[in-house]
Amino acid sequence: MSDNKGLYIVLISVHGLIRGNNPELGRDADTGGQVKYVLELATALGRHRAVARVDLLTRLVADTAVSQEYAHAHEVLAPRVNLLRFPCGKEGYLPKEQLWETLDCFADTVSSYLREQSQKPDVIHSHYADAGYVGSLLSRQLSIPLVHTGHSLGRSKRHRLLASGLKRDDIERMYNLSRRIEAEETCLSTAECIITSTHQEIEEQYSLYDFYRPEMMRVIPPGTDLNLFFPIQGNEHESGIAHELARFLKEPDKPIILAISRPDRRKNIGNLLSAYGESTDLQARANLVIVAGNRDDIRAMDEGSRKVLADILYLIDLYDLYGKVAYPKHHAAEDISLLYRLAAKSRGVFANPALTEPFGLTLIEAAASGLPIVATEDGGPQDIIANCQNGYLVDPLDCAAIANCLLDVLENEDDWQRMSQKGIAGVSEHYSWSAHVDHYLHVIQPIIQNFASIQRMALKRRSRPNQDRTLFSDLDQCLIGDPESLVQLVDLLRVNNRCCSFGIATGRRLDSALKVVRQHGIPRPDVFITSLGTEIYYTQQAIRDSAWQDYIDHQWRPDKIRQLLKEVNGLQLQPKTEQSDFKISYFYDAQHAPAIEVIRHILLKNETDAQCILSYGQFLDILPLRASKGLALRWYAEQWGMPVHNILVAGVSGADQDMLRGNTLGVVVANGHGDELNILGEQESVYFAQQSYAAGIIEAIDHYQFFADCHEARQ
Repeated sequence: MSDNKGLYIVLISVHGLIRGNNPELGRDADTGGQVKYVLELATALGRHRAVARVDLLTRLVADTAVSQEYAHAHEVLAPRVNLLRFPCGKEGYLPKEQLWETLDCFADTVSSYLREQSQKPDVIHSHYADAGYVGSLLSRQLSIPLVHTGHSLGRSKRHRLLASGLKRDDIERMYNLSRRIEAEETCLSTAECIITSTHQEIEEQYSLYDFYRPEMMRVIPPGTDLNLFFPIQGNEHESGIAHELARFLKEPDKPIILAISRPDRRKNIGNLLSAYGESTDLQARANLVIVAGNRDDIRAMDEGSRKVLADILYLIDLYDLYGKVAYPKHHAAEDISLLYRLAAKSRGVFANPALTEPFGLTLIEAAASGLPIVATEDGGPQDIIANCQNGYLVDPLDCAAIANCLLDVLENEDDWQRMSQKGIAGVSEHYSWSAHVDHYLHVIQPIIQNFASIQRMALKRRSRPNQDRTLFSDLDQCLIGDPESLVQLVDLLRVNNRCCSFGIATGRRLDSALKVVRQHGIPRPDVFITSLGTEIYYTQQAIRDSAWQDYIDHQWRPDKIRQLLKEVNGLQLQPKTEQSDFKISYFYDAQHAPAIEVIRHILLKNETDAQCILSYGQFLDILPLRASKGLALRWYAEQWGMPVHNILVAGVSGADQDMLRGNTLGVVVANGHGDELNILGEQESVYFAQQSYAAGIIEAIDHYQFFADCHEARQ
């Protein structure tokens, strides 16, 4: 706990559309149960006496296709609870699969915001892989413990998609799963704790990951709002949503089989419709109500949602279910609780036939409302029904079994009453938000108390206090290569040195780098990042930042890494002159060596995580997880009080990639190793120069007008 006023907790959930007032749950595949979970978790934490402040961070969306509310930077969710939106690359609303190239910008912006706060956050809790990637960066940059909830996992999804018959290349194109899985592995190695909803997630899903550490995983089932979801009151039939359902149904007083989900293929609504359509007994006994999000025009929806809704309409027509199935086009957030109570009042049943169900928030909402459930035998429903004893598990691919289970609930009045009452009692005992928050704080408080924070070195005031920007460049193949343009660049730096500091970031050791700088007449930099970001030196006297090395030493196991990679084909240790305490360097023979992902897999499997950086296709460097050129640059920015967006970075190889990502101004000189940096082409703040070496840097200075207002500092 940072002070006696209480905890400051930061939650991060990047994708989807998040707002406190009437959240558009089910609007699309990205705006579902996770959005509901983080909103309710935030407000429940804010009510606890041990919590002083909760910030829920998400992306700012300015798009005429969605509400203007998502473009507001600040929304108060509850006392002490704020929803904060930050720019994340393009302003338009993008699906989560297209956000990866924008997340570094989001992280840099959030980092700046958190540094400005009077109280440092005690913990960051990320949700899903994209927020996990951001949380990993922030945790390493700000020395704040990270807690993570996956909600769903990329490796599990890949297995399901391959099993469905999709080709690996098509899966990658549609879902960008390699990036997602890489982010999940990084998050697993960075986080102090993984919070899951069920034991099945740990045993069957997280166990697929290289950095699998079940001892740092904790099961804390989500809660439900018992002020919103409660048993029938008797007046539910007077509601607007009840009248909306009646528009569809010939016999609206029949029991209701209720299904609520996003229009997502994994929710398997088609099989529920087929089970209903193939059972005349079920049709005679009950109506079917399908609530699959809100829609204005099916044709305008994303491809996946459009196909699910088209299949619903097709199956209704195929089985001639008109008058027996309701599928309302719109509903408000408050209608959901009414739908559960309407179904309970009718002595109906809630159906969740999802192919996979990590938890199943709708199941505990239904149970709290007194509505028995029939649910998939996968994941969360197993725990929920075991705790609440309020329904049946079923094979979601067996239509006959689904129909039989639904009939069993509907036809036995005594069993229905027993399951209804047990569901209400079970949710109160196991799934209230107050119980969830008590358990949550019990888990995170020891993490906060035992986490070692950054101890930075004390620096004297800069000799040039007007310096408000920095030019950083790689050394080899970037500054060096064209002597004539290098002279021009050096002249530019000297003319503008009152407003601009100069930095070099190189893979060389300090002694080797200094020798090259002298040979080529390059001025001594104000900051030297050497050995690929494992060493930082300040001022022209090269004062070593010892605090940085203490920080990156966390979980660094060089002897074990060398032993693990000793027999790997295609790897040969470089000479001792290229090695350092925090950098293990190899020659990499692409024809014989395994892919970098395989090498990282070897390290992760042996609980030895590290950065694996390939440069020029032939040099492989292994660094501590907390070290890289980009992380070192941001450490310098914090130490020197330099805004990241005031730093121009020139790069040439894969080792420069994370310096160029985010809110820095980047330039890839024309002689850069294209295969390694082409991925940055989607980044708006990365400029690909037409010219090579120092001439490309000068071109970028002109492009960004980097020295445009330096005359003020020179006066």
